Amino acid sequence: MLNVLHLLQNTYSPPPLYFSSFSYRNYTPSFVIEDLTRYKSTQTPIQKNQIHRGLCKKTMVGAEIEGSTSTNNAYANGFAQINNGSLEEKLDELRNLLGKTDDDPLRIVSVGAGAWGSVFAAMLQDGYGHLRDKVQIRIWRRAGRSVDRATAQHLFDVINSREDVLRRLIRRCAYLKYVEARLGDRVLYADEILKDGFCLNMIDTPLSPLKVVTNLQEAVWDADIVINGLPSTETHQVFQEISKYWKERITVPIIISLSKGIEAELEPEPHIITPTQMISRSTGISMENILYLGGPNIASEIYNKEYANARICGSEKWRKPLAKFLRQPHFIVWDNGDLVTHEVMGGLKNVYAIGAGMVASLTNESATSKSVYFAHCTSEMIFITHLLAKNPEKLAGPLLADTYVTLLKGRNAWYGQKLANGELTLDMGDSIKGKGMIQGISAVKAFYELLSQSHLSILHPEEKKPVAPVELCPILKTLHKILISREVPTQAILQALRDETMNDPRDRIEMAQTHAFYMPSLLEQ
Repeated sequence: MLNVLHLLQNTYSPPPLYFSSFSYRNYTPSFVIEDLTRYKSTQTPIQKNQIHRGLCKKTMVGAEIEGSTSTNNAYANGFAQINNGSLEEKLDELRNLLGKTDDDPLRIVSVGAGAWGSVFAAMLQDGYGHLRDKVQIRIWRRAGRSVDRATAQHLFDVINSREDVLRRLIRRCAYLKYVEARLGDRVLYADEILKDGFCLNMIDTPLSPLKVVTNLQEAVWDADIVINGLPSTETHQVFQEISKYWKERITVPIIISLSKGIEAELEPEPHIITPTQMISRSTGISMENILYLGGPNIASEIYNKEYANARICGSEKWRKPLAKFLRQPHFIVWDNGDLVTHEVMGGLKNVYAIGAGMVASLTNESATSKSVYFAHCTSEMIFITHLLAKNPEKLAGPLLADTYVTLLKGRNAWYGQKLANGELTLDMGDSIKGKGMIQGISAVKAFYELLSQSHLSILHPEEKKPVAPVELCPILKTLHKILISREVPTQAILQALRDETMNDPRDRIEMAQTHAFYMPSLLEQ
């Protein structure tokens, strides 16, 4: 009988035959499980350490330093390295704008380790990580969140289905802990697996290894660029804490927010607060240094090199050089000055995506019903943006694509589907295992509260009497009744498609475009 040490020492170079059907059930790791199960009651901590050291000794040649990325490993997930010269030129241009000296690396930190925040950091690591003398990339997430047994088992399956990932973990002496977690002999933690490239909300898409920091002060105190990958519901609180560490800063950091959601405040006057506004309020940083990036970005697909585009919105001083810096062959970034419309639409799309998921489930994926819903919900979205901005960006390009892909496949649409078919209930809350925060729920509440204020009344085009703006948004009203007040079942969303006025959605858009309903106070303008 082969002993476990011998097996572990030799798993790094299996015969090619094993890779013809690559899974832990017919590959060496299955024997590792068998032997570890047999011997786990007799192994002492010293013996386990000997196993680990034996594996490391065998595979240390070519091993990577934790947190760094070798040339081979950085592109293990299919990313093609583009011309080093052009990459370095883009990096140098941004460094010069920020006044960085030759011996002072550009420090980029992603705050929040959800799917999109993790992928964004990994893309930067893949693109620029080899220029470590000029740039340092790290990601912050809270420590202490454990990985449950079922997720650990699934993670083990993913590892053993990917030869590149398996070899990488063995080279890094990191494979054994996943075996032990699979057996139930060890508890893994979210920050621990993120260092190996596994985001807890996106286990099926391994990323490149990341430099993970769990101390917020250590992560952000000297950062030049901060990526906000937090849900909107956490943005204010975390950036308030960050502001404590920036009190004595001389330079002002740049902040790029990926967050899509809003909050509503009703006093002293009703208005919404976007994530970029939350950050500015919390830190005192001028809006000139805070930008928003949005587009049709399903995190796992972006990392797997599906072609995508996005817009970075904000001040001209930073949006153009940042668009150039972030651009990759498969990820095109344009710049745009209309931060308000893009950020508001980023929150609105999550609202209507929940309804889209419900319609898809309740109509057995009827293309006709989904198309009708798309027409009605986009007309409501356009109407709402015209309340908030005098001349909002047209719903086209990445703005339209972001809405479409979220209604089609985003986590909020997934949530609506599961809610409608009974696999999820409202009592389960808005943070769902394996998916993260369903931001559309809080956004429904915020937009409804804001637009239902009677003193924000507008003249109803047909009834010729004052009504709250929400009365012209039947889908938003119905989603509030389903998700927040819980007055009606999910089937009510289908009734909302049958506009009682029988109006063409185009009529609502034309009405909005008269600018008669523009209310600058809704954004504290």
